[in-house]
Amino acid sequence: MDGARPDDAPEETPEVLPSRREVHGRTRSPWVKRTVIALVVALAVGGTGVAVAAWKLNANITKVDVSEAVGTDRPTRAPEARGAVNLLLLGSDNRTGEGNDTYGKVVDDPGQHSDTNLLVHLSADRTWATVVSIPRDSMTKAPPECSKSAPKDQWVMRQWNHNYKIGGTGCLIRTLEGNTGVLVDHYAVVDFRGFKSMVDALDGVEVCTTEPIDDPNSHLKLTAGKHTLDGEQALAYVRTRKSVGDGSDLGRIKRQQAFLSSVAQEATSSKLLFQPTHLYSFLSAATKSLTTDPDFGLGTMKDLAESIRGIGLKNIQFITVPNEVYPNDPNRVQWQDSADLIWESIREDHPVNGKPTKGSTPSPSASPLTVSPDEVTVQVLNGAGTSGLAGQDAAILEAQGFTVSGTGNAPDARTGTLVEYSKGQEEAARTVAAAFPGAEVEEATGLGRTVRVTLGPGAENPVEVENRVGSKPLPSPSLTAASPAPSATPTIETRPASQSICKTA
Repeated sequence: MDGARPDDAPEETPEVLPSRREVHGRTRSPWVKRTVIALVVALAVGGTGVAVAAWKLNANITKVDVSEAVGTDRPTRAPEARGAVNLLLLGSDNRTGEGNDTYGKVVDDPGQHSDTNLLVHLSADRTWATVVSIPRDSMTKAPPECSKSAPKDQWVMRQWNHNYKIGGTGCLIRTLEGNTGVLVDHYAVVDFRGFKSMVDALDGVEVCTTEPIDDPNSHLKLTAGKHTLDGEQALAYVRTRKSVGDGSDLGRIKRQQAFLSSVAQEATSSKLLFQPTHLYSFLSAATKSLTTDPDFGLGTMKDLAESIRGIGLKNIQFITVPNEVYPNDPNRVQWQDSADLIWESIREDHPVNGKPTKGSTPSPSASPLTVSPDEVTVQVLNGAGTSGLAGQDAAILEAQGFTVSGTGNAPDARTGTLVEYSKGQEEAARTVAAAFPGAEVEEATGLGRTVRVTLGPGAENPVEVENRVGSKPLPSPSLTAASPAPSATPTIETRPASQSICKTA
């Protein structure tokens, strides 16, 4: 894929340029993901308690504009993703400054690197979110010396976390957007000190390890099982790598995702964040450790938090970019071609491994239906591989008040149910779609006032809509659509935030 293959571009030499203060701003730690996402959760439940001290909390946040380093040739947002938000959450291995200077120096590769890299996608309808972990050792194309003007055919192969070392956040955003076509709306970075303070403000976070940990580098010793860790211990846990599992950064990413799940579960289930004193302590620790773009202040965070208040942990999925060994260096990885499925899902605003919902019609469950079934004319086409299915479903629709203009066959139908409408019939189509679970809704031409339903393999039988006409029982379906053929599309491994913290693989 673009940006992943070793023969696409020359590999950059290990020598790197000094970091640029104006691009970095105040650099932060690898654990931004815990702070920012928990901050969003806290803001969502904080309500007026946050507003009282908002001016002080907002002043805690350091804001750095990196737009000059990012450049102007950026991706555009697809129409179906209008309203979605993409957040790049970073953390560096910065060991300078109070609270960070006790972790020593790395002599073999000095400088500051983005050792945690998360791309968070909030869906346009705010019903789901995807958190993508990008391995720090990924080898991808990158602009030479982080040039904002170098064309893509001049980009070089470089280790992912060195983009931050050379050109800070601006370089990393440019590299990410150039390799994925995903537009980054906001960024945030956090440090060791803020991470520890946040965990302490939560009165610790529970972790679960399936094997004992005795790490001489972080001085962390844990027996197998569950433990509640304070800030210092938690920092050691998320930094531990070589003494656990296979010692790889990929294994550490899985543990970090489990840790983040624990933070999210704690923040949403505990009463701690409903207590003003604890809430303010948590927000103060989080905001003091943040560096963001100028537009990503407390107000924007609060608005986002309010918009995802009811999202639910099961609708937040964690993903690691699919990768394989980089041929030129077995200690590095390159992205597999299947990573394109992740970037496509973010660009088109549909869950990974899920079906995109195209068109501008809102989800049937987004708001009350405004068009009665007896005002809608429907045509039902059968491409599901089951004879008689269109007639059966037409009868179920007619029992609810819909007018069925006719049925027929549809060759080469896509999987599931497709509801099509002409411009001006959006609300009528929404009523029809409410009768077909999982239906995709698309605008078409030449249909007039008729809404067309095409049943494909795997289509579900119709159900009762909320504003049906009459009370006559619906006919009981005796036919079902044939199962869809097995897909050749690879499945991306995901982890829901609701999953047990003891499961790290």
